[in-house]
Parts: sequence; structure tokens; C-alpha cells
Amino acid sequence: MQPSDTIVAIATPAGVGGIAVVRLSGPDALSIALAHLSVSALPPRRAVYCRFLQSADPAERESYLDDGIAIYYPCGYTGEPTVELSCHGSRYVQQALVQALVDSGARLAEPGEYTLRAFLHGRLNLSQAEAVADLIDAVTPAQHRLAVSQLRGGYADRLRLLRQQLLDLTSLLELELDFSQEDVEFADRHELRRLLATLDRQLATLIDSFAAGNALKQGVPVAIVGAPNAGKSSLLNALLGDDRAIVSDVPGTTRDTIEELLTLDGITFRFIDTAGLRRTADAVEAQGVERSLRALRQARLVLYVHDASTPWREPQLDLQGQQLIVVLNKSDLALPDGPAGALAVSARTGDGLDRLRDAMLQAVRRALPQGDEVLLSNVRHRDALLRVQEALRQADDGLQGGMPADLVAVDLRDALYHLGTITGEVATDDVLGNIFSRFCIGK
Repeated sequence: MQPSDTIVAIATPAGVGGIAVVRLSGPDALSIALAHLSVSALPPRRAVYCRFLQSADPAERESYLDDGIAIYYPCGYTGEPTVELSCHGSRYVQQALVQALVDSGARLAEPGEYTLRAFLHGRLNLSQAEAVADLIDAVTPAQHRLAVSQLRGGYADRLRLLRQQLLDLTSLLELELDFSQEDVEFADRHELRRLLATLDRQLATLIDSFAAGNALKQGVPVAIVGAPNAGKSSLLNALLGDDRAIVSDVPGTTRDTIEELLTLDGITFRFIDTAGLRRTADAVEAQGVERSLRALRQARLVLYVHDASTPWREPQLDLQGQQLIVVLNKSDLALPDGPAGALAVSARTGDGLDRLRDAMLQAVRRALPQGDEVLLSNVRHRDALLRVQEALRQADDGLQGGMPADLVAVDLRDALYHLGTITGEVATDDVLGNIFSRFCIGK
């Protein structure tokens, strides 16, 4: 699957701007570009100011299109000869330049094809290629740090070490198959099980980090729950600084979940304002309560809002690992009475909101790995690692039960296969197409 043609695309966002970049990549990138430039050569990795010509016909060499900068890379981002042409950001100029290059033999690039070629030429492994898309999509410092960490290879290094350990195990067992007639064991079974247990723990650590990594990538889901009229919608509006949710004294106003985003100190919180938790005969409100319970199960952080002007009642919440912050709202109406650690706030006056924001940040940071630990944030990778873990546990069961080496080796090879799908040692056309289809055209 090594590409042999030359592709072209606009590498900058669609629209009008000061400049736009048109990127050519492939074996004929230089010759195609020179056919539309007023210069006869492009020294490698040097910016050359020149004219861009609409026609490659020598008889029409004055078909002036624009002035701009051309840079030639003998081995660019894709691992192929690459030419980048910086022109003015006129839509017409961009499209006319691309069409001229297509007329001279280039092909319009598919979504993500530049990064796909970088992967095929060994410039990136598959997990790093996916990190490129995450880096492009990053809108907060936390998302940026997560993508850069994976792009620089820290995550890939961890996977590479795991794969090497698996290869060593598999090699020892398969070596025994060559001496099956002699009934020789090269690998001590107790030592193999110890190594499998170590690998299982390493995998479990990576898999467990997915909740935190995915929360940073997609936004930390925060469910705002409580009884009707506790001020949940008012609290959401106060935190957002905008009237996003309907506020009313009538109980049961919120019938559906409302989602809004808020970024605090580089971390995005995805707030879910829910219907009040109570028994109701109203069929529509009952659906809202059911959706509230579903949002509660999906949240990582739960804000339980209690009306401070009413007697405190212990909430009946079925929490499954979510972090809970009790918020005593309407503290401007009464002296709050609640459990230790509860935060008194007033959505109406804004009192206590800063303390609540700090508590939310601290709750999220406590759940994050410390130091240089790797965070897993890709659903595809999580699913693959779960399959690796299952295969290793089957191999351990086989060793414990005295299963022959060839059958245990099958499970280890299965683990290697699923691990390889993450980094690209194993990659089908369908997998690659699915991954790179979410990239923009120029990347």
C-alpha cells in the first residue's frame, strides 16, 4: 500500500485570510510545482519568492495568478518529496492554484492522506498518527498536553515495551515446538506466569487511565442533581455566566438534560443539568428523571445541589466511583445546614462560586495520574488493550492447567495481534480508512 502518485490539497482552513498554504506531496511534487512557478529550481528547505502561474504551457508563461513563497522538502512530513506554496488567502487564488496543479498531474488528496502517507513511510506509528488529529482538535491546554505527549511517543514507548515482553514470552514457547520430540521446556512455567501477571498489571494501569484521559479529551462529565427547585439550573447559569437553562419556581421545570461546556484552568467540564430527582406521575417528567439517573451513572463528578433553606436530607444516590461535591445552594436565604465538607453557595449573588470551581478542579486533579504516567484517551486503543488482557489471561489459565506450549502460544500471538493494531504493526485497509477519514483534507 505504498502510494505512487502525487497529491495536492489546501492545508489551511477554508475561508478568506491573509495567506493560504497549498501542499503537494509525492514523487512528482517538485516537477509539477516548477511547471507553475516563475523560477526554474527550488533549493531544498529554502523559502523562494516567486510568481505562481495558472498555466504550465510555455506559450502562456505570463498567466499570472499570484506572488508567494515556495518551499521544497526532499523528505517532508509525509516522508516524500513535498512542496508547500504560500499564496494570498483569496478563495479564487487557492482554488485556481489547486486546479492548475491537478491539470499538471496531481490528484486531490483524500481526508487524512498526508498523515496516512507519513504512517506508511514510517514517519509515525499509528497511535502517533491518531495523536495528530487530537492535536488539531485540541482547544484547551489539557487536551494539547495529552495530544503532544502521545505524539512525542511516550505512549508508543510503553506499548513497544509491552510488545517486546510479549515477543520474548512467545519466542520461548515457540522454541519448545522445534524440540517437541525431546520433550524439552525452555521456559519455566512459574516464571512465565509471573511475567504474565506483571504484564496484566501494566495493562490494567493503562486501561484504568482511560476514564481520566477520555475525560480530558472530551470534557469531564459533571452531573448536577438534586431535588426539584433546589436551584440546579440557577447554579448552572451562574457557573456559565449566562442564562442557558430555564429557571422557575414551579417544580419540575427541567424535563430533559441540558449540556454545556465550561473551561477552568485548562480543563473542560461538560455540565449536565438534570431534572429534579423525585417520584412523579407526569410521564414526561418521569422520562426526564430517568435521563437524570442515566447522566448520573455516566458522570465522573456529581454536584448534589440542596436547597439550604430546607432541612438537610441525606441524598439517595447510587454512586459508582463518581466524586461527589455537596452544594448547599440559596445560602443567602438561610444559614446552611449540611454534612462536613459541603460548600455553601448562592447562585443568585455569586457567593461561594469560586470555592466551588476550586473544589471541582481539585477533584479532577486528584483523579489524574501523577508525574509522567501515560494516559489512555482513545476508545479504539482501550478496546484493543482489553482484548490483549483477555488473551493474556487465557494464556495464564492455560499455563496453570498444564496446557501444551503450542496452545498457550496461540493466546500469546492473539495478544500480540491486538497490541499491533494500536501501533500499526497490524493494520487493515478498513482500519486505516476508518482512522484517517476523520482528518481534514489538508492533513
